[in-house]
Amino acid sequence: MDLTGLHTLDYLVFFMYLVVVAGYGYWVFRKKSNTSDTASGFFLAEGSLTFWAIGASLIASNISAEHFIGMSGSGFAIGLAISSYEWMAAAALIVVAIFFLPVYLKNKIYTMPQFLRQRYNPVVATTMAIFWLLLYIFVNLTSIIYLGALALEVTAGVNFTVAVVALALFAILITIGGMKVIGYTDVIQVLVLVIGGLITTYLALDLVAKQLGKPDIFGAFSALKTQADSHFHMILKKDNPYYKDLPGLTVIIGAMWINNLNYWGCNQYIIQRALGADLNTARKGILFAAFLKLLVPVIVVIPGIAAFVLHQNGMFQQEMVDAAGVVKPDHAYPVLLNLLPMGLKGVAFAALTAAIVASLAGKANSISTIFTLDIYKLYIKPNASEKHLIRVGRIAVWVSMFIAVIIAPQLKVLEQAYQFIQEYSSFVAPGVFAIFFFGLFWKRASSIAALVTALLTIPLSTALKFIFPEIPFLNRMGIVFLISAALMIGISLVTKDKQHAEKRELEMPPFSLSRSFIVGATLIIGILVALYTAFW
Repeated sequence: MDLTGLHTLDYLVFFMYLVVVAGYGYWVFRKKSNTSDTASGFFLAEGSLTFWAIGASLIASNISAEHFIGMSGSGFAIGLAISSYEWMAAAALIVVAIFFLPVYLKNKIYTMPQFLRQRYNPVVATTMAIFWLLLYIFVNLTSIIYLGALALEVTAGVNFTVAVVALALFAILITIGGMKVIGYTDVIQVLVLVIGGLITTYLALDLVAKQLGKPDIFGAFSALKTQADSHFHMILKKDNPYYKDLPGLTVIIGAMWINNLNYWGCNQYIIQRALGADLNTARKGILFAAFLKLLVPVIVVIPGIAAFVLHQNGMFQQEMVDAAGVVKPDHAYPVLLNLLPMGLKGVAFAALTAAIVASLAGKANSISTIFTLDIYKLYIKPNASEKHLIRVGRIAVWVSMFIAVIIAPQLKVLEQAYQFIQEYSSFVAPGVFAIFFFGLFWKRASSIAALVTALLTIPLSTALKFIFPEIPFLNRMGIVFLISAALMIGISLVTKDKQHAEKRELEMPPFSLSRSFIVGATLIIGILVALYTAFW
């Protein structure tokens, strides 16, 4: 691939981004330093995040290189249908805000293992805490660093090893300031990635307009729909070559819901942003995140489709293929970035870096929170002071990031990044969601049922994958969830938890909604209905 790298003006723009984020983070840290004196202040920014900071942090933590590179690549290969991961997430966020969040806040839940400990028992909680730590460090944190460094190498010619270390250090700088620094700097990160993403989308459509003789970007969008009609169908039919990735109606009435509800409602890495706020603020923040989710496909999927049409019309014939001459969809976004003019490429490069660093910081903070509050405080030093816990949390950030930096270069075997991450996350999601769903909404759910379900989720998913490889992974996720639900119900009905000192019933809150939330949620659902109707 012909890489032009960054020019002096691009470096200046990028340097300004670094200075603004670091400077603002330091200012936030100094101004709100009183909230860092407690563990809840450091890990959750308790009471100090506004709704727009919560919403921005949710999105900044969610969007990373796998979106800009992987999802854009899926846009090139599959089309708009890949947007279901984003648009159905907006609907799932509304469900989380209405039903999940009030229970967490009413029972003062700070971590997901804490919920499992309170609802089930310490064995279930500790088992899942260890599992989450291993997953977050060895899979999520490592893959974010790897994909991020790879993206910077491809888009700007940055040395891969240098990119790995630089991304890790920048993320650490933000993370050790605590959740309040992460939350407020994420506002800048989201602003940068949205502006940079929209610029890339605009210039991609402008290039289509010039190549195909259209008057403006709206004409270019119409041309995309005409020349790549197969790329503008949200519901894929069985004869579509990518049906196994997005199996028809499953994306709107099937296991896509399990995937999203587990990710947004039962995932420390995500829900942690809302656990330090009051219910009204947290709900507004989640609603804001849902609105931003609607925008993500415009930023990452449309450029991928534009690259596909341009490639079909003779452009990027060498840039879109690897050494063996095979077309690589994940090259789509980097190829477009290399066409940006000086200065704007620096903005786009900053947007990509912002997405990567924000995800790294959020993941590292969640690792630190689970290790410190659910492992160290409970089993290693129960009487540790608040300042000691904060110090341990910062050490956990350094150690986890160091491990990820060492392992990241070993992941060069990855190809289809976004779909790969989605599929192998599906090995875990069904069982975890079943444990949380029944724990939240069924008093009879027992600890034994939760433990058995947790231990069997991965073996069940693995067995189905190898015994029935023809089953789309989203459908497989749905099957595993149904089996997990049957296990939770059956075992709970024939077993009874022994009482233990820490266990108490969850307090169920009222699920009443404010008028403004109802209006916002209705607007989002209306937009989703319109989108799926227009692009069915």
